[in-house]
Amino acid sequence: MPSVFSLVIFLKTPKNCICRFQGDSDCLEIPPNVTFADVGGLEMSLFLGRKEELSRLSRLKRLKKASLVVVKGRRRIGKSTLIQEFAKKKRFISLSGLPPTSGITQQKQRDEFADQLCVQLGLPRVSFSTWSDGFRFLSSQIGNKEIVVLFDEISWMGGLDASFLGSLKTWWDQEASKKEGLILILCGSISTWIEKNILQSTGFVGRISLVLHLQPLSLQESVSFLRKKGFAGSTYEVLKILSVTGGIPWYLDLIDPKESADQNIYELCFEPASQLINEFKTIFHDLFERQGESYRNILQILVEGMKTQQQIKELLKGELGGTLSEYLKNLVAAGFVSEHYQWSFKTGAIAKQKLYRLSDCFLRFQLKYVEPYRDLIEQGAYKKAASGKLPGWDTIMGFQLESLLLTNREFLFKALGVDPAIVLCDNPFLQTPTTRRRGCQIDYLIQTQMNTLILCEFKFSKNELRSSILKELQEKKETLSVPRGFGKALALFHLGGVSPSIEESPLLYRVIDLREALEVC
Repeated sequence: MPSVFSLVIFLKTPKNCICRFQGDSDCLEIPPNVTFADVGGLEMSLFLGRKEELSRLSRLKRLKKASLVVVKGRRRIGKSTLIQEFAKKKRFISLSGLPPTSGITQQKQRDEFADQLCVQLGLPRVSFSTWSDGFRFLSSQIGNKEIVVLFDEISWMGGLDASFLGSLKTWWDQEASKKEGLILILCGSISTWIEKNILQSTGFVGRISLVLHLQPLSLQESVSFLRKKGFAGSTYEVLKILSVTGGIPWYLDLIDPKESADQNIYELCFEPASQLINEFKTIFHDLFERQGESYRNILQILVEGMKTQQQIKELLKGELGGTLSEYLKNLVAAGFVSEHYQWSFKTGAIAKQKLYRLSDCFLRFQLKYVEPYRDLIEQGAYKKAASGKLPGWDTIMGFQLESLLLTNREFLFKALGVDPAIVLCDNPFLQTPTTRRRGCQIDYLIQTQMNTLILCEFKFSKNELRSSILKELQEKKETLSVPRGFGKALALFHLGGVSPSIEESPLLYRVIDLREALEVC
Protein backbone atom coordinates (compact mmCIF):
# COMPACT_ATOMS: atom_id res chain seq x y z
CA MET A 1 0.00 0.00 0.00
CA PRO A 2 1.43 3.44 -0.89
CA SER A 3 2.44 5.47 2.13
CA VAL A 4 1.03 8.77 0.88
CA PHE A 5 -2.58 8.01 1.64
CA SER A 6 -5.16 9.81 3.70
CA LEU A 7 -5.68 7.40 6.56
CA VAL A 8 -8.83 7.14 8.57
CA ILE A 9 -7.96 5.46 11.88
CA PHE A 10 -11.00 4.16 13.69
CA LEU A 11 -11.37 4.46 17.46
CA LYS A 12 -12.89 1.85 19.82
CA THR A 13 -13.53 -0.62 17.05
CA PRO A 14 -16.61 -2.70 17.91
CA LYS A 15 -16.50 -6.43 17.43
CA ASN A 16 -17.38 -7.88 14.05
CA CYS A 17 -16.86 -4.53 12.42
CA ILE A 18 -14.71 -3.88 9.37
CA CYS A 19 -12.42 -0.84 9.52
CA ARG A 20 -10.96 0.96 6.55
CA PHE A 21 -7.99 2.98 5.49
CA GLN A 22 -9.71 5.59 3.39
CA GLY A 23 -7.81 7.10 0.46
CA ASP A 24 -8.94 9.59 -2.19
CA SER A 25 -10.83 6.82 -3.95
CA ASP A 26 -9.50 3.54 -2.61
CA CYS A 27 -10.12 1.47 0.49
CA LEU A 28 -8.10 -1.25 2.17
CA GLU A 29 -10.06 -3.27 4.67
CA ILE A 30 -8.42 -4.53 7.86
CA PRO A 31 -9.64 -7.33 10.13
CA PRO A 32 -12.09 -6.55 12.96
CA ASN A 33 -9.64 -7.64 15.66
CA VAL A 34 -7.23 -4.80 14.84
CA THR A 35 -7.68 -1.83 17.20
CA PHE A 36 -5.91 1.45 17.85
CA ALA A 37 -5.29 3.15 21.15
CA ASP A 38 -6.09 6.59 19.89
CA VAL A 39 -7.18 8.41 16.79
CA GLY A 40 -4.25 9.11 14.49
CA GLY A 41 -2.22 6.36 16.16
CA LEU A 42 -0.71 5.11 12.90
CA GLU A 43 1.80 7.35 11.18
CA MET A 44 2.57 7.32 7.49
CA SER A 45 6.03 6.12 6.53
CA LEU A 46 6.85 9.33 4.67
CA PHE A 47 5.50 12.85 5.05
CA LEU A 48 7.40 15.81 3.63
CA GLY A 49 6.75 19.51 3.26
CA ARG A 50 3.49 21.34 3.98
CA LYS A 51 5.12 23.24 6.86
CA GLU A 52 3.29 26.47 6.10
CA GLU A 53 -0.06 24.71 5.80
CA LEU A 54 0.45 22.83 9.08
CA SER A 55 1.48 26.06 10.79
CA ARG A 56 -1.63 27.87 9.58
CA LEU A 57 -3.84 25.03 10.79
CA SER A 58 -2.10 24.99 14.18
CA ARG A 59 -2.76 28.71 14.65
CA LEU A 60 -6.49 28.00 14.72
CA LYS A 61 -6.18 26.50 18.19
CA ARG A 62 -5.18 29.90 19.55
CA LEU A 63 -8.45 31.46 18.40
CA LYS A 64 -10.33 29.81 21.28
CA LYS A 65 -13.38 29.30 19.12
CA ALA A 66 -14.77 26.86 16.58
CA SER A 67 -13.10 27.07 13.18
CA LEU A 68 -14.46 26.21 9.74
CA VAL A 69 -11.71 25.32 7.27
CA VAL A 70 -11.78 24.58 3.53
CA VAL A 71 -9.01 22.49 1.95
CA LYS A 72 -9.05 22.07 -1.81
CA GLY A 73 -6.71 20.87 -4.52
CA ARG A 74 -6.44 18.43 -7.40
CA ARG A 75 -6.91 14.70 -7.01
CA ARG A 76 -3.88 12.97 -5.40
CA ILE A 77 -2.36 16.22 -4.13
CA GLY A 78 -2.37 15.02 -0.51
CA LYS A 79 -5.30 16.92 1.04
CA SER A 80 -6.45 14.09 3.30
CA THR A 81 -2.85 13.21 4.13
CA LEU A 82 -2.18 16.77 5.29
CA ILE A 83 -5.23 16.73 7.53
CA GLN A 84 -4.26 13.32 8.89
CA GLU A 85 -0.80 14.68 9.74
CA PHE A 86 -2.32 17.73 11.45
CA ALA A 87 -4.76 15.62 13.46
CA LYS A 88 -2.51 12.67 14.35
CA LYS A 89 -2.19 13.66 18.02
CA LYS A 90 -5.73 14.97 18.36
CA ARG A 91 -9.22 13.56 18.63
CA PHE A 92 -10.13 13.02 15.00
CA ILE A 93 -13.22 11.94 13.10
CA SER A 94 -13.02 11.57 9.33
CA LEU A 95 -16.18 11.16 7.26
CA SER A 96 -15.93 10.72 3.50
CA GLY A 97 -18.51 10.83 0.72
CA LEU A 98 -19.00 7.88 -1.61
CA PRO A 99 -17.76 8.18 -5.21
CA PRO A 100 -20.65 9.13 -7.54
CA THR A 101 -21.01 5.74 -9.20
CA SER A 102 -24.19 4.16 -10.56
CA GLY A 103 -26.73 3.41 -7.86
CA ILE A 104 -25.45 5.90 -5.30
CA THR A 105 -28.40 7.81 -3.85
CA GLN A 106 -28.87 10.59 -1.31
CA GLN A 107 -29.86 8.04 1.32
CA LYS A 108 -26.82 5.86 0.63
CA GLN A 109 -24.58 8.89 1.21
CA ARG A 110 -26.32 9.53 4.54
CA ASP A 111 -26.08 5.85 5.49
CA GLU A 112 -22.36 5.83 4.73
CA PHE A 113 -21.93 9.00 6.82
CA ALA A 114 -23.74 7.30 9.72
CA ASP A 115 -21.81 4.03 9.36
CA GLN A 116 -18.41 5.74 9.33
CA LEU A 117 -19.35 7.87 12.34
CA CYS A 118 -20.64 4.96 14.40
CA VAL A 119 -17.65 2.75 13.60
CA GLN A 120 -15.22 5.45 14.69
CA LEU A 121 -17.10 6.14 17.90
CA GLY A 122 -17.84 2.49 18.71
CA LEU A 123 -21.62 2.98 18.59
CA PRO A 124 -24.45 0.75 17.35
CA ARG A 125 -25.48 1.46 13.79
CA VAL A 126 -27.94 4.30 13.24
CA SER A 127 -29.66 5.81 10.21
CA PHE A 128 -30.60 9.39 9.30
CA SER A 129 -33.44 10.39 7.00
CA THR A 130 -32.10 13.96 6.69
CA TRP A 131 -28.70 15.62 6.85
CA SER A 132 -29.94 17.83 9.67
CA ASP A 133 -30.50 14.71 11.79
CA GLY A 134 -27.03 13.46 10.94
CA PHE A 135 -25.31 16.72 11.86
CA ARG A 136 -27.25 16.97 15.15
CA PHE A 137 -26.24 13.41 16.03
CA LEU A 138 -22.61 14.29 15.32
CA SER A 139 -22.92 17.30 17.66
CA SER A 140 -24.26 15.15 20.46
CA GLN A 141 -21.25 12.83 20.21
CA ILE A 142 -18.30 15.22 19.92
CA GLY A 143 -19.11 17.39 22.94
CA ASN A 144 -17.09 20.55 23.63
CA LYS A 145 -13.58 19.09 23.86
CA GLU A 146 -10.91 19.74 21.25
CA ILE A 147 -11.54 17.68 18.13
CA VAL A 148 -10.86 17.76 14.39
CA VAL A 149 -13.75 16.67 12.18
CA LEU A 150 -13.17 16.13 8.48
CA PHE A 151 -15.86 16.03 5.80
CA ASP A 152 -13.82 14.53 2.97
CA GLU A 153 -14.89 14.63 -0.70
CA ILE A 154 -17.70 16.93 0.34
CA SER A 155 -18.96 17.34 -3.22
CA TRP A 156 -19.64 13.60 -3.31
CA MET A 157 -21.23 13.71 0.13
CA GLY A 158 -23.69 16.48 -0.60
CA GLY A 159 -23.80 16.85 -4.36
CA LEU A 160 -26.97 14.80 -4.82
CA ASP A 161 -29.03 16.47 -2.10
CA ALA A 162 -30.19 20.07 -2.55
CA SER A 163 -30.76 20.34 1.21
CA PHE A 164 -27.20 19.39 2.19
CA LEU A 165 -25.58 22.83 2.11
CA GLY A 166 -28.50 24.53 3.82
CA SER A 167 -28.49 21.92 6.57
CA LEU A 168 -24.74 22.25 6.99
CA LYS A 169 -24.93 26.04 7.20
CA THR A 170 -27.78 25.95 9.75
CA TRP A 171 -26.00 23.32 11.86
CA TRP A 172 -22.81 25.39 11.85
CA ASP A 173 -24.63 28.58 12.86
CA GLN A 174 -26.80 27.04 15.56
CA GLU A 175 -24.59 24.35 17.10
CA ALA A 176 -21.12 23.68 15.67
CA SER A 177 -19.84 27.27 15.82
CA LYS A 178 -20.49 27.31 19.57
CA LYS A 179 -18.12 24.38 20.25
CA GLU A 180 -14.85 26.11 21.12
CA GLY A 181 -12.66 23.05 20.58
CA LEU A 182 -14.03 22.12 17.14
CA ILE A 183 -12.07 22.42 13.91
CA LEU A 184 -14.40 21.40 11.08
CA ILE A 185 -12.60 20.81 7.79
CA LEU A 186 -14.43 20.66 4.46
CA CYS A 187 -12.26 18.99 1.86
CA GLY A 188 -12.59 17.99 -1.78
CA SER A 189 -10.92 17.47 -5.14
CA ILE A 190 -13.58 19.20 -7.20
CA SER A 191 -12.48 22.78 -6.66
CA THR A 192 -15.14 24.20 -8.97
CA TRP A 193 -17.89 22.73 -6.75
CA ILE A 194 -16.25 24.08 -3.61
CA GLU A 195 -15.77 27.52 -5.17
CA LYS A 196 -19.38 27.79 -6.30
CA ASN A 197 -21.17 26.20 -3.36
CA ILE A 198 -19.03 27.19 -0.39
CA LEU A 199 -16.40 29.87 -1.04
CA GLN A 200 -18.63 32.03 -3.24
CA SER A 201 -21.88 31.18 -1.47
CA THR A 202 -23.54 33.92 0.56
CA GLY A 203 -24.54 31.24 3.05
CA PHE A 204 -20.92 30.77 4.16
CA VAL A 205 -19.68 34.36 3.93
CA GLY A 206 -17.86 35.36 7.12
CA ARG A 207 -17.93 31.84 8.50
CA ILE A 208 -14.75 30.36 7.03
CA SER A 209 -11.64 30.80 9.16
CA LEU A 210 -9.07 29.40 6.71
CA VAL A 211 -8.84 28.32 3.06
CA LEU A 212 -5.95 26.13 1.93
CA HIS A 213 -5.41 25.44 -1.78
CA LEU A 214 -2.79 22.70 -1.88
CA GLN A 215 -0.19 22.92 -4.61
CA PRO A 216 2.22 20.20 -5.74
CA LEU A 217 5.30 19.62 -3.61
CA SER A 218 8.15 21.95 -4.47
CA LEU A 219 11.01 20.78 -6.66
CA GLN A 220 13.31 20.44 -3.64
CA GLU A 221 10.67 18.55 -1.63
CA SER A 222 9.98 16.22 -4.56
CA VAL A 223 13.68 15.42 -4.92
CA SER A 224 13.91 14.78 -1.17
CA PHE A 225 10.84 12.55 -1.36
CA LEU A 226 12.42 10.33 -4.01
CA ARG A 227 15.77 10.21 -2.22
CA LYS A 228 14.15 9.25 1.08
CA LYS A 229 12.27 6.50 -0.73
CA GLY A 230 15.66 5.17 -1.71
CA PHE A 231 15.80 6.20 -5.37
CA ALA A 232 19.52 6.50 -6.09
CA GLY A 233 19.46 7.42 -9.77
CA SER A 234 21.22 10.46 -11.21
CA THR A 235 19.79 13.96 -11.08
CA TYR A 236 18.86 13.52 -14.74
CA GLU A 237 16.82 10.43 -13.84
CA VAL A 238 15.18 12.21 -10.90
CA LEU A 239 14.18 15.12 -13.13
CA LYS A 240 12.91 12.67 -15.74
CA ILE A 241 10.53 11.22 -13.16
CA LEU A 242 9.47 14.66 -11.93
CA SER A 243 8.91 15.89 -15.47
CA VAL A 244 6.18 13.25 -15.76
CA THR A 245 4.73 13.15 -12.24
CA GLY A 246 5.20 16.77 -11.22
CA GLY A 247 5.18 17.21 -7.46
CA ILE A 248 2.04 15.10 -6.92
CA PRO A 249 2.74 13.07 -3.75
CA TRP A 250 0.66 10.02 -4.64
CA TYR A 251 2.34 9.63 -8.02
CA LEU A 252 5.78 10.01 -6.44
CA ASP A 253 4.94 7.37 -3.89
CA LEU A 254 4.26 4.87 -6.66
CA ILE A 255 7.87 5.09 -7.82
CA ASP A 256 9.84 1.89 -7.28
CA PRO A 257 13.29 2.98 -6.02
CA LYS A 258 14.87 -0.23 -7.31
CA GLU A 259 13.88 0.50 -10.92
CA SER A 260 15.29 3.06 -13.35
CA ALA A 261 13.44 6.24 -14.28
CA ASP A 262 12.58 4.80 -17.70
CA GLN A 263 11.19 1.60 -16.23
CA ASN A 264 9.15 3.50 -13.64
CA ILE A 265 7.66 5.78 -16.30
CA TYR A 266 6.83 2.80 -18.48
CA GLU A 267 5.17 0.87 -15.66
CA LEU A 268 3.19 3.89 -14.43
CA CYS A 269 2.03 5.30 -17.76
CA PHE A 270 2.30 2.63 -20.48
CA GLU A 271 1.86 -0.72 -18.77
CA PRO A 272 -1.74 -2.04 -19.30
CA ALA A 273 -2.06 -2.95 -15.61
CA SER A 274 -0.67 0.37 -14.38
CA GLN A 275 -2.28 2.08 -11.41
CA LEU A 276 -2.36 5.29 -13.44
CA ILE A 277 -3.66 3.97 -16.76
CA ASN A 278 -7.18 5.24 -16.04
CA GLU A 279 -6.14 8.23 -13.93
CA PHE A 280 -6.67 10.71 -16.76
CA LYS A 281 -10.23 9.51 -17.44
CA THR A 282 -11.06 9.48 -13.74
CA ILE A 283 -9.86 13.05 -13.24
CA PHE A 284 -11.99 14.33 -16.08
CA HIS A 285 -15.05 12.33 -15.08
CA ASP A 286 -14.87 13.51 -11.47
CA LEU A 287 -14.35 17.15 -12.37
CA PHE A 288 -16.22 17.85 -15.56
CA GLU A 289 -18.60 14.93 -16.26
CA ARG A 290 -20.59 15.71 -19.44
CA GLN A 291 -18.42 18.72 -20.31
CA GLY A 292 -15.21 16.71 -20.22
CA GLU A 293 -14.72 16.75 -23.97
CA SER A 294 -14.85 20.55 -24.13
CA TYR A 295 -12.24 20.87 -21.39
CA ARG A 296 -10.10 18.26 -23.09
CA ASN A 297 -10.19 20.24 -26.34
CA ILE A 298 -8.85 23.30 -24.54
CA LEU A 299 -6.07 21.32 -22.88
CA GLN A 300 -5.20 19.69 -26.20
CA ILE A 301 -4.50 23.17 -27.58
CA LEU A 302 -2.43 24.14 -24.55
CA VAL A 303 -0.37 20.95 -24.85
CA GLU A 304 1.40 22.62 -27.76
CA GLY A 305 2.36 25.68 -25.73
CA MET A 306 1.05 28.78 -23.98
CA LYS A 307 -1.77 30.67 -25.66
CA THR A 308 -3.83 33.79 -25.12
CA GLN A 309 -7.59 33.44 -24.73
CA GLN A 310 -8.08 34.84 -28.22
CA GLN A 311 -5.67 32.29 -29.69
CA ILE A 312 -7.48 29.45 -27.93
CA LYS A 313 -10.81 30.73 -29.22
CA GLU A 314 -9.54 30.84 -32.80
CA LEU A 315 -8.08 27.34 -32.61
CA LEU A 316 -11.32 25.92 -31.19
CA LYS A 317 -13.14 27.15 -34.30
CA GLY A 318 -16.46 27.54 -32.54
CA GLU A 319 -16.48 23.96 -31.24
CA LEU A 320 -16.91 25.00 -27.61
CA GLY A 321 -20.38 25.15 -26.13
CA GLY A 322 -20.46 27.87 -23.49
CA THR A 323 -18.20 30.73 -22.45
CA LEU A 324 -14.49 30.13 -22.95
CA SER A 325 -13.58 32.40 -20.03
CA GLU A 326 -15.67 30.22 -17.70
CA TYR A 327 -13.99 27.04 -18.91
CA LEU A 328 -10.55 28.58 -18.41
CA LYS A 329 -11.52 29.83 -14.97
CA ASN A 330 -12.57 26.31 -13.96
CA LEU A 331 -9.37 24.76 -15.31
CA VAL A 332 -7.34 27.27 -13.30
CA ALA A 333 -9.43 26.56 -10.17
CA ALA A 334 -8.88 22.83 -10.67
CA GLY A 335 -5.11 23.41 -10.68
CA PHE A 336 -4.48 22.13 -14.20
CA VAL A 337 -3.95 25.43 -16.00
CA SER A 338 -2.11 28.52 -14.82
CA GLU A 339 -2.69 32.04 -16.06
CA HIS A 340 0.29 34.31 -16.54
CA TYR A 341 -0.38 38.03 -16.67
CA GLN A 342 1.57 40.28 -18.99
CA TRP A 343 2.68 43.73 -17.84
CA SER A 344 4.06 47.10 -18.84
CA PHE A 345 7.82 47.38 -18.30
CA LYS A 346 7.59 51.14 -17.90
CA THR A 347 4.79 51.34 -15.33
CA GLY A 348 4.62 47.79 -13.95
CA ALA A 349 0.87 47.86 -14.57
CA ILE A 350 -0.78 44.51 -15.23
CA ALA A 351 -2.07 44.20 -18.80
CA LYS A 352 -5.42 42.69 -19.73
CA GLN A 353 -3.82 39.98 -21.83
CA LYS A 354 -2.90 36.71 -20.11
CA LEU A 355 -1.08 33.62 -21.25
CA TYR A 356 -2.69 30.31 -20.35
CA ARG A 357 -0.41 27.35 -19.75
CA LEU A 358 -1.07 23.66 -19.11
CA SER A 359 0.86 23.58 -15.84
CA ASP A 360 0.06 20.05 -14.66
CA CYS A 361 3.00 17.88 -15.78
CA PHE A 362 1.10 14.60 -15.49
CA LEU A 363 -1.88 15.75 -17.55
CA ARG A 364 0.40 17.22 -20.19
CA PHE A 365 2.36 13.98 -20.50
CA GLN A 366 -0.83 11.95 -20.65
CA LEU A 367 -2.43 14.09 -23.34
CA LYS A 368 0.69 14.39 -25.48
CA TYR A 369 2.36 11.01 -25.17
CA VAL A 370 -0.04 8.47 -23.64
CA GLU A 371 -3.61 9.07 -24.83
CA PRO A 372 -2.77 8.85 -28.58
CA TYR A 373 -1.53 5.30 -28.00
CA ARG A 374 -4.17 4.15 -25.52
CA ASP A 375 -5.55 1.35 -27.73
CA LEU A 376 -2.07 -0.10 -28.23
CA ILE A 377 -1.26 0.29 -24.53
CA GLU A 378 -4.40 -1.55 -23.46
CA GLN A 379 -3.48 -4.40 -25.82
CA GLY A 380 0.02 -4.52 -24.37
CA ALA A 381 1.41 -3.71 -27.81
CA TYR A 382 3.03 -0.33 -27.19
CA LYS A 383 6.63 -1.06 -26.32
CA LYS A 384 8.35 2.12 -27.53
CA ALA A 385 8.01 3.63 -24.08
CA ALA A 386 10.03 0.84 -22.48
CA SER A 387 13.70 1.60 -21.76
CA GLY A 388 13.33 5.27 -22.75
CA LYS A 389 12.59 4.58 -26.42
CA LEU A 390 9.85 7.17 -26.77
CA PRO A 391 10.48 9.16 -29.96
CA GLY A 392 12.15 12.50 -29.25
CA TRP A 393 12.58 11.97 -25.52
CA ASP A 394 14.93 14.97 -25.18
CA THR A 395 12.24 17.19 -26.68
CA ILE A 396 9.67 15.66 -24.34
CA MET A 397 11.92 16.39 -21.36
CA GLY A 398 12.39 19.97 -22.52
CA PHE A 399 8.70 20.84 -22.55
CA GLN A 400 7.92 18.85 -19.41
CA LEU A 401 10.77 20.31 -17.37
CA GLU A 402 9.92 23.83 -18.46
CA SER A 403 6.45 23.28 -17.05
CA LEU A 404 7.94 21.89 -13.84
CA LEU A 405 10.32 24.83 -13.34
CA LEU A 406 7.62 27.43 -13.92
CA THR A 407 5.74 26.07 -10.91
CA ASN A 408 8.86 26.46 -8.76
CA ARG A 409 9.67 30.16 -8.83
CA GLU A 410 11.33 30.21 -5.41
CA PHE A 411 13.82 27.65 -6.70
CA LEU A 412 14.49 29.80 -9.77
CA PHE A 413 15.05 32.91 -7.64
CA LYS A 414 17.48 31.05 -5.39
CA ALA A 415 19.37 29.54 -8.31
CA LEU A 416 19.71 32.99 -9.89
CA GLY A 417 20.71 34.66 -6.64
CA VAL A 418 17.75 37.03 -6.90
CA ASP A 419 16.10 38.35 -3.73
CA PRO A 420 12.32 37.89 -4.18
CA ALA A 421 11.80 41.19 -2.36
CA ILE A 422 13.23 43.14 -5.32
CA VAL A 423 11.15 41.36 -7.97
CA LEU A 424 8.54 43.67 -9.43
CA CYS A 425 6.99 41.26 -11.93
CA ASP A 426 7.81 37.78 -13.20
CA ASN A 427 6.14 35.43 -15.66
CA PRO A 428 6.56 33.80 -19.04
CA PHE A 429 6.36 36.71 -21.47
CA LEU A 430 4.99 37.14 -24.97
CA GLN A 431 5.93 40.14 -27.11
CA THR A 432 3.36 40.38 -29.84
CA PRO A 433 4.59 41.54 -33.26
CA THR A 434 3.65 44.97 -34.61
CA THR A 435 4.65 46.98 -37.64
CA ARG A 436 7.56 48.41 -35.64
CA ARG A 437 8.88 45.31 -33.84
CA ARG A 438 9.15 41.56 -34.15
CA GLY A 439 7.46 39.15 -31.81
CA CYS A 440 9.26 36.87 -29.35
CA GLN A 441 8.47 34.62 -26.43
CA ILE A 442 10.59 34.48 -23.27
CA ASP A 443 10.46 31.24 -21.26
CA TYR A 444 10.56 33.21 -18.01
CA LEU A 445 11.09 36.94 -17.53
CA ILE A 446 11.91 38.71 -14.26
CA GLN A 447 11.71 42.48 -13.81
CA THR A 448 13.46 43.90 -10.74
CA GLN A 449 12.89 47.20 -8.97
CA MET A 450 16.17 48.43 -10.46
CA ASN A 451 14.71 48.24 -13.99
CA THR A 452 16.69 45.13 -14.87
CA LEU A 453 15.03 42.44 -16.97
CA ILE A 454 16.37 38.90 -16.58
CA LEU A 455 15.53 36.76 -19.61
CA CYS A 456 15.58 33.12 -18.51
CA GLU A 457 15.94 30.42 -21.15
CA PHE A 458 15.47 26.72 -20.42
CA LYS A 459 17.55 24.36 -22.57
CA PHE A 460 17.40 20.67 -21.70
CA SER A 461 19.47 18.01 -23.37
CA LYS A 462 21.21 14.92 -22.14
CA ASN A 463 24.21 16.03 -24.19
CA GLU A 464 26.39 19.11 -23.85
CA LEU A 465 24.99 22.32 -25.35
CA ARG A 466 27.10 23.84 -28.11
CA SER A 467 27.97 27.48 -28.76
CA SER A 468 25.50 27.62 -31.67
CA ILE A 469 22.73 28.47 -29.18
CA LEU A 470 24.42 31.78 -28.36
CA LYS A 471 23.24 33.31 -31.62
CA GLU A 472 19.64 32.31 -30.82
CA LEU A 473 19.88 33.84 -27.34
CA GLN A 474 21.47 37.02 -28.64
CA GLU A 475 18.70 37.44 -31.20
CA LYS A 476 16.00 37.01 -28.56
CA LYS A 477 17.68 39.53 -26.30
CA GLU A 478 17.87 42.08 -29.11
CA THR A 479 14.27 41.47 -30.18
CA LEU A 480 12.76 42.16 -26.75
CA SER A 481 11.76 45.82 -26.82
CA VAL A 482 12.29 47.72 -23.55
CA PRO A 483 12.08 51.35 -22.42
CA ARG A 484 15.17 53.54 -22.42
CA GLY A 485 17.33 53.08 -19.35
CA PHE A 486 16.36 49.42 -18.80
CA GLY A 487 18.95 46.66 -18.66
CA LYS A 488 18.62 43.16 -20.14
CA ALA A 489 20.45 40.14 -18.75
CA LEU A 490 20.36 36.58 -20.09
CA ALA A 491 20.24 33.52 -17.82
CA LEU A 492 20.54 29.98 -19.16
CA PHE A 493 19.26 26.92 -17.28
CA HIS A 494 20.61 23.62 -18.58
CA LEU A 495 20.78 19.97 -17.61
CA GLY A 496 23.38 18.13 -19.69
CA GLY A 497 26.29 20.54 -19.48
CA VAL A 498 27.53 23.33 -21.75
CA SER A 499 30.63 23.92 -23.83
CA PRO A 500 33.37 26.17 -22.37
CA SER A 501 32.48 28.89 -24.88
CA ILE A 502 28.99 29.13 -23.38
CA GLU A 503 30.24 29.00 -19.81
CA GLU A 504 32.65 31.85 -20.49
CA SER A 505 30.45 33.93 -22.79
CA PRO A 506 30.00 37.59 -21.68
CA LEU A 507 26.54 37.42 -23.25
CA LEU A 508 25.23 35.38 -20.32
CA TYR A 509 24.56 36.83 -16.88
CA ARG A 510 24.09 33.39 -15.33
CA VAL A 511 24.68 29.83 -16.55
CA ILE A 512 22.91 27.46 -14.19
CA ASP A 513 23.40 23.70 -14.17
CA LEU A 514 20.23 22.20 -12.68
CA ARG A 515 22.17 19.24 -11.37
CA GLU A 516 24.32 21.50 -9.20
CA ALA A 517 21.46 23.83 -8.25
CA LEU A 518 19.37 20.94 -6.93
CA GLU A 519 22.27 19.63 -4.85
CA VAL A 520 22.73 23.06 -3.26
CA CYS A 521 19.00 23.57 -2.64
